[in-house]
Formats: sequence, C-alpha cells, structure tokens
Amino acid sequence: MRKVILKAIDGHADQIRIDALGSITAVKSGTEGPKNPRIMLAAHMDEIGFMVQGVDSDGLIRFTNVGGIDARILPGLRVRVGDKALPGVVIWTPIHKNRDQATVKLENLRIDIGASSKEGVNGQVKRGERIAFDSTYVEMSDRVRRGKAFDDRVGCSLLVDILQGGPYPVDVLAAFTVQEEIGLRGAGVAAKILQPDLAIVLEGNPAHDLPDPLADPDDRERPNPAARLGAGPALTVMDRSMIADPRLLKWLRATADFHDIPCQLATALGGGTDAGSIHTANSGIPSAVISVPCRYIHSPSAVMHLDDYEHTLQLITAALNSLTPAVLEW
Repeated sequence: MRKVILKAIDGHADQIRIDALGSITAVKSGTEGPKNPRIMLAAHMDEIGFMVQGVDSDGLIRFTNVGGIDARILPGLRVRVGDKALPGVVIWTPIHKNRDQATVKLENLRIDIGASSKEGVNGQVKRGERIAFDSTYVEMSDRVRRGKAFDDRVGCSLLVDILQGGPYPVDVLAAFTVQEEIGLRGAGVAAKILQPDLAIVLEGNPAHDLPDPLADPDDRERPNPAARLGAGPALTVMDRSMIADPRLLKWLRATADFHDIPCQLATALGGGTDAGSIHTANSGIPSAVISVPCRYIHSPSAVMHLDDYEHTLQLITAALNSLTPAVLEW
C-alpha cells in the first residue's frame, strides 16, 4: 500500500518522507504563505486482518484477529495466508456437530490451506505471519462499488486526489498513517512531525442504513445515528475517541451549504479514528472527521457509493480553499 501511494503522490508534494513507524508524511505548500493555518489531512493505510498463531497436527491453522472483527461473518470466507499469500478458507465445526454452540468464537475457528498435517505446513506458513481477506473490487452497479478495506482505502484515495489537485491557498500536511486499527498509533507521531494548526481525518464511516429485520413492513423508519449510503459525506459529531471541534464542524457544514454539497451528521458513539490521537497531540490540535459512508466495513465486502466519494472530495477541496484564521476563532 505504501509503495502504491508513494508512486501516486510523487511530484505532487514539496516534501515526502517515511517516519520511524512507517507512516508517509507529505507537505504541499500553499500559495499564500504562512498567513493561513496549516492543515493536516490524515488517512490510514492499514486494514483489519489476522495473524497466524500456530498449526494443529492436522494442518489447520490457528489464528487471532488484528483489529476489530465480528467472528460471526468469518466461517466460509476466503483468505490469503502469510508472505506467500497462500489461499485458505476459514472453517468452523459443521452445524450437526456443534448445535450447542450458539455463538461463533474466534478461538474455535481454523484456516484450511489444503494441508493434511503439521509437517505439510512447515516452511509455508510461520507463526506471526499476516492473514488478509481474499476479496476483489466489484462494480455492483453504475455508481456502487464493493471491496475490502474501504476503511480506509477510501480515505487514502481521497488524500491522493487532494495532493494531485490544487494548488491551494493553505499548506496541506498529508499523513498516510499506520496502526490505526490497533490503537490509533501512527497518527499521533505524524502530528508531532507535521505540527499542524488543525486536522481533518478522512475515513470510511459505517453506514447502517438497512431495514430493521424485526420491524413490520408498514412501520415508520426509525432515526438512524449512523450514515446513509448516497446521502453525502458524513461529519462526525462524536465517537468513542474524541468530540469533533465545534468550530471545524460549523465551518465544514457552512462550506457544504454554500456549495450545495449534500452532507450528513454521524452521531453513533462507537468506534474511533485517527482524530482520537491527533487532537491530543502536541498542545492540542482542533480536529474533525469527514467520512465516505460504507456498508459492511471490517468485512471482505464493504459497499460504497461513488456519489458520496465525489461529494466528499468536493467538500474537502472547498474547505481547503476557504480556510482562514477566522475558522479557529472562538
């Protein structure tokens, strides 16, 4: 992922470096010098996945999660195992042998790579190696796409588009971060390197805009705190890791209104983003989150709408062109 991004942004930033943790930081200088605030835009390169813990005598692989994963979706899924990207499938004891197990537990799952013994696996897979979903990018319809790791490939793609665009009146401090899914670790370090005046995190936000399976067909739709597909970029009000800076939220909403860009508020209180570590870095950094709504994130089959992507890019671009010191006034 890092190699792809470095190639894409080459020639589109004045400074590009890889920090000690592996995040990419890039500076695209503004046209109006130091009179305007310096803004950090961040998106994380890592994705959720798994790690090999060992091999059973029958050749089945024991594994654990890296990042938040719902074990219920895993049985039957295809994966790629280790540095050799060996094809495998997640297995669970057949239902006629485990009727008493009402809950799928990760420790009861294994991965089958076609080996019949521990010896047959030796040399192919090592403890500690990574495991990823085996998934492909699919055009489901004219404007809807499906694929894995939209959290946060979509944010990385937006940030690449921003760097390839411009020029902007403000300094854009880009950070393609690492280790977001296991504790928001890379973003805090990147913020200390870049020393921004404010930050916006670009994410793929959960879109739980699905029918209530327990509702009658004629029931009125319940208020949904999460984002909706096709309704524009989602502005996070609050999550488990931070409260969005009210000045930035006001500015982003006003920018969207002025340019007739549809947007929505994400008020579900779970989860967190790199803004959680950025906003407490240095002496405190005013931070906000703009997300592209995605259904089924943290699965091999996330779904997004291209309208949302394009409107998100429009909003970020408009925000960069309207950023002045007045935005940070209380």
